[in-house]
Amino acid sequence: MGISIRMATVHDLPAMQQTNLWCLPENYQMKYYFYHMLTWPQLLWVAEDPKCKIVGYVLAKLEETDGGCGKSGGPDPIHGHITSLAVLRTHRRRGIATALMRQSQREMGGVMSAEYVSLHVRKSNKAAFHLYNETLKYSINDVEKGYYADGEDAYDMRLTFRGGKEVPKGADGALKMEGKLCDSAVITSQKSGDLLCSTAASHIS
Repeated sequence: MGISIRMATVHDLPAMQQTNLWCLPENYQMKYYFYHMLTWPQLLWVAEDPKCKIVGYVLAKLEETDGGCGKSGGPDPIHGHITSLAVLRTHRRRGIATALMRQSQREMGGVMSAEYVSLHVRKSNKAAFHLYNETLKYSINDVEKGYYADGEDAYDMRLTFRGGKEVPKGADGALKMEGKLCDSAVITSQKSGDLLCSTAASHIS
């Protein structure tokens, strides 16, 4: 049996926080995880090994328009934002991060009708940038100077949705959000073994 990808529950939050502490310099208090869980439970997903250990997670939220203006001068549209993504070093390069991201993105674009999803990544984090830019097809929207606590700049990256599908910037056609979800691993549903379309849990073998 491989890694299970499923929607997170409130009981997963301590393990998600611990994974964050092990993997990333940007850490959050438990109340911040609870805030995400209570407000956007569909956007939190975890990767679990056969022994029920959490080995990765994605923490995300939905930003709803408040009447403010975006850079184009119009109202800032409803959009998703990836707050945090982490996979234990022992389980990297298996497509887990890609699967977690695409599950959360499916909920944002296909269910919550977000127009795009955004995230921040350190300019020095080449592995993460490759995941977002090359695999998931995010584009650089801006550079935020001194975004991180240590003063490092961040890339503000975005991926646009159209009709519940991912549309890379400049692409002629949309990338379907159903079917195979990652490049380096096949994700199957727990019951049927079919390629995952809309099941709540899946496996990476």
